[in-house]
Amino acid sequence: MQHYPVFLDMTEARVVIGGGGEIALAKLRLLLKTDAQITLCAPDFTPEIKAHHPRVTLVRRPLLGCDLHSARLVYAATGDATEDARIAVLGRKAGALVNVVDNLAASDFLTPAIVDRAPVVVAIGTEGAAPVLARKIKAHLEEVLPASLGILARIGKGFRAMAEHLPQGARRRDFWAEYYDTTGPRALTQGGEKQVEQALDELLSRHLAAQAPEGHVDFVSAGPGDPDLLTLKARKLIDRADVVIHDRLVSPEILELARREAVMISVGKEGFGPSTPQAEIHRLMIAHAGQGAHVVRLKGGDASVFGRLDEETAALDAAQIRWQVIPGVTAASSAAASIGQSLTRRGRNQSLRLVTAHDMQGYADHDWHRLAAPGAVTAIYMGKRAARFVQGRLLMHGASPETPVTLVENASRADQQIVPTTLAHLPKQASQLAGPAIILLGLAPNTTAQTAITLEQAL
Repeated sequence: MQHYPVFLDMTEARVVIGGGGEIALAKLRLLLKTDAQITLCAPDFTPEIKAHHPRVTLVRRPLLGCDLHSARLVYAATGDATEDARIAVLGRKAGALVNVVDNLAASDFLTPAIVDRAPVVVAIGTEGAAPVLARKIKAHLEEVLPASLGILARIGKGFRAMAEHLPQGARRRDFWAEYYDTTGPRALTQGGEKQVEQALDELLSRHLAAQAPEGHVDFVSAGPGDPDLLTLKARKLIDRADVVIHDRLVSPEILELARREAVMISVGKEGFGPSTPQAEIHRLMIAHAGQGAHVVRLKGGDASVFGRLDEETAALDAAQIRWQVIPGVTAASSAAASIGQSLTRRGRNQSLRLVTAHDMQGYADHDWHRLAAPGAVTAIYMGKRAARFVQGRLLMHGASPETPVTLVENASRADQQIVPTTLAHLPKQASQLAGPAIILLGLAPNTTAQTAITLEQAL
């Protein structure tokens, strides 16, 4: 992120625009929505700009240093590169932030696309890379956000002091969520602003009388990494959580979905490496839920697949804490989809095995004879470091060295890598991967799907 988004208080702030044509007018239109003191300096002005006098001050000459006393923002908007550069120098000497219109490199800040539902304002920026995309997003939000949203926000803003009688956290968030989602819009439709104010009073009384919410834990499946593969329920629960206790492999993009105020706790585990003790994970869940918090235990892939779910739910049962499990996409499904293959197929395999390459004692043992059978399909989790052990066991039990194997690293993510190989070369290929990988034993990439993937990457 090159440009850090902020909202400046423009009450009585001085803004100076160098320019009097269409470029300056475009900036002026947005600034007129604020309470800023606006000055334009140019030898002449368009009729549209003149029409805003005396709301704005017009100085009929090029901008000079004396025009910038106490200016907070300066726009160089003449359309002449030399003149805009001169204005930028003067602006910085005066200690103001400078925007040179249509010149990203010469600007201290950018003016984003704005969706105005005052006091709700949505700013859309693309680091200057895609103004057309910013306008497209703006158009979509204009359709989605009702005009009444600003009225509800203004009334709610005046009621914030009263809402502070509710404890901070979930109870206060639930109050405001109910107001904006149902109570407020319904009251506004039925009786206007006075009805909204009355509905707010009644809503607050009901929430003050309600008992404090009981803490609970949601076991949320984060999927293999792509946020678009989250279920709708998972996204909602992550957004509402007071505390998020997450695995090491949960992607940063998914963690970004949590509220800024949420407590984020990493309890990473790594095979044959540093790990958070399971007892500590139990303690954290019980401690936070016991204090009334909504805890999301965020697990990579599907929570019920090699996630030690039973141990954690048993600990919560013993502490008499409520919980639920939200299923999701496991890495094997995502990996198979990425190579265009089905995990099961009539005439090839009537069963599918999901196995882990190691357990608490070390390398895991399995029914190697069944795993080595011709046509068998097995998804091996956490198998990179155990690849040579797996290869040896399978060959000892009759597997062909030419058995197709596909390794999918970082399944579903932007840096996903697909490595087709055979059982004979599995250890060598696995050792070259740095990220988490699923080993699909008995599956080779679908060549048609691979062609499609290559074309998509090229585009």
